Amino acid sequence: MIDHVLGRPSSRFRKIQVFLVLSFWTTYLLRGNHHGPPLIRRLSARLTPRLTAWQTVTLTMLYLYFARNFAKIFGLECPEPLANLYSRSYFRATWFMTALDAGFWTAMPIRRKWLRDIASMVFSAYYLIAAEQADEKVRKVRATVTVEHLRVSWEKSNTPYIKFLTTLLHPFRTKYAPRHLKVQRPKESGQKEPVDIWIYFEGSSEELKTQKKIVLDIPGGGFVAMGPRNHDDKLMGWSKKLKIPIVSVEYKKAPEYPYPYGINECYDVYHSIITTKGRCIGLSGEVVPKIAMSGDSAGGNLCAGVTLMILNATHDDLDDRHKTNMGLRSLPPPEGLLLIYPSLDLNINSWMTDEQVRLIRERSTRQTNRGVVRKKSAYFARASGQKVPAQRSKSNRKAKAEDYDSSDSEYEDISSTASTAPQDIQHLHVTAPHPNTPDLPHQPPHTSTLSSASAALEATKPPTLSTRLAMTSRLTYFNDRILTPEMMRAMVILYIGPYNRPDFSTDFLLSPLVAPESLLRRFPKTYFLTGERDPLVDDTVLFAGRIRQAKSRWAKERRDMGLQSSSNRSEAMIADAIPEVRLIPGSSHGFLLMAGVLPQAKREIVRCARWLEEILADKPAAEDHLAVEEEEQRPRHHYRTDTGTTSVGMESTDDEGDMPLEMATPSPSGATMALNKVKGVARRDGAKVRGRGRRGSHVLGSEEDLVGRRMQGLMGGLTGMEDREGEGV
Repeated sequence: MIDHVLGRPSSRFRKIQVFLVLSFWTTYLLRGNHHGPPLIRRLSARLTPRLTAWQTVTLTMLYLYFARNFAKIFGLECPEPLANLYSRSYFRATWFMTALDAGFWTAMPIRRKWLRDIASMVFSAYYLIAAEQADEKVRKVRATVTVEHLRVSWEKSNTPYIKFLTTLLHPFRTKYAPRHLKVQRPKESGQKEPVDIWIYFEGSSEELKTQKKIVLDIPGGGFVAMGPRNHDDKLMGWSKKLKIPIVSVEYKKAPEYPYPYGINECYDVYHSIITTKGRCIGLSGEVVPKIAMSGDSAGGNLCAGVTLMILNATHDDLDDRHKTNMGLRSLPPPEGLLLIYPSLDLNINSWMTDEQVRLIRERSTRQTNRGVVRKKSAYFARASGQKVPAQRSKSNRKAKAEDYDSSDSEYEDISSTASTAPQDIQHLHVTAPHPNTPDLPHQPPHTSTLSSASAALEATKPPTLSTRLAMTSRLTYFNDRILTPEMMRAMVILYIGPYNRPDFSTDFLLSPLVAPESLLRRFPKTYFLTGERDPLVDDTVLFAGRIRQAKSRWAKERRDMGLQSSSNRSEAMIADAIPEVRLIPGSSHGFLLMAGVLPQAKREIVRCARWLEEILADKPAAEDHLAVEEEEQRPRHHYRTDTGTTSVGMESTDDEGDMPLEMATPSPSGATMALNKVKGVARRDGAKVRGRGRRGSHVLGSEEDLVGRRMQGLMGGLTGMEDREGEGV
């Protein structure tokens, strides 16, 4: 209460309040009357012979419990925001993960490591019982999250006790332990420091040499945390099922190594494997191995980015090229990709464009995306209190969550009130339901005529975009238990760094979702796996839709020009190149990391292994993969910059998507800035700049000063190095 009286919420004020209360009552119990204040002494004296100490303590605890749950008993409690959001099994898994987060964050200030590890487990056990306190603890920490909080939360499996528990609960036990190697950078790279990798393979070193297929995995972790060993469940499961090497890259993390350092490391590993024919990872080097790439969360972003770098290096259209990190040589693209709940758009928006909504509502993907549309509609109905017209069919009633137990009543199909493709999102037309329309006063005849004419004119206008469909999943699931808006904001800021200012609408290595169609049409076969309630689910749906749209348009253009026949074989090859999307009902982000407490995660790991097996399956040599055939190999010249400036404009088209996307020429960009952190000193365009300079050390223009100080404040708070020279009034 004291912080409310003083007008500023502060943990220091609350600490003072607790000490004052404890001191007062401890002093009174020791020196005051044993039967309490004068008003209750007589009652206390009469009850003393009748109540034992045990009964007194128990009654006190029961009273406190009753007072705390008074609203629940009498039905006065606020609605539960997480009701019917997740499946039962996923919610139980998040309960366990939330308790661990709360326990480890509570023990963070303890300096001695052995004591901190023990305290983390003790606090986690307490928060398993006190689940509501765990939610409150996690909510407050995430509101002021720092990079240390993220690393403690996501890398808790590195602590000895959690590592012991995960070993006991490991769903896949392997004979051979993961092997740590260092891959040398290619000579074309601008960096010389080798890249760390881990190889998961169920076989000896001699057996490793005979392998001709590998999976190159890029693990997720919000660009700031987690390495391959934090993904042991997934990687060991794949190595056991596939019997081929799984190479996982331990790239450097932000904020020490901001964008584009991590994606360059991943590209260099791919480059070295191709150019050395696998000798750098222990293969024989006789043939170039077939490579399938995979990535989850932030790793999915890097996986798609590396693929775009490879395709960009062999791209002829200079207007669509990205100014990547070095003079790249032509490399064969991977056989296929597996993207697991990827983060493909770092421009955190609240509303989708017309083009993006059309991709979600495209006819060929309505069955896959029906859960996404349904949830957006259900959110509008719940928030507005209005019933949304529903259409049910036998197929929808039978579409249960496969292999998932869910009590979600919102799995019923709620169709959009605007069935046609949206054309305009500038105006929202709201009309009251007809039965509740109040009686209007009599209007003059000319007014009625004008009203009728206006109504007729309004009826001829194209239907507007349904607002609930235009809302992005980041806004729909802002109260997610795993990935919150504060965490996404922190990860993006830390990954970009304080000195980069990229253009999210054009830099497709930062946000692969905005890649030009000329690259997406050559994208390899891609499988997507995402939770239906994931804040990033729109990234999956939209990116898969853009790839599908690009390939379909390109195939149509080739048929129109007579370069491709319309035979069944050609149609089958087009279908083989179309991405496949699987949305898990009742699940959100990071479910593959919960294999020890979430049974469904093991099944999805096995499913991913089957997809990787399909990607690497031997195909006929004459099969056309709908890739651009180069008539002659030409050297590709690129120049190193940190962020690209390729403009990609998306023009709204009709439902069938016959019109190609409009490509704009790149505009000249200002000087790019590189951040090379060496002993706390950053280099900006060759000049030394202190990364954590003193306040007021630089005088900028008013607009630049405002933006710069805002970014410094955000970075300082996230990295835990916020300037604490004094508190403002």
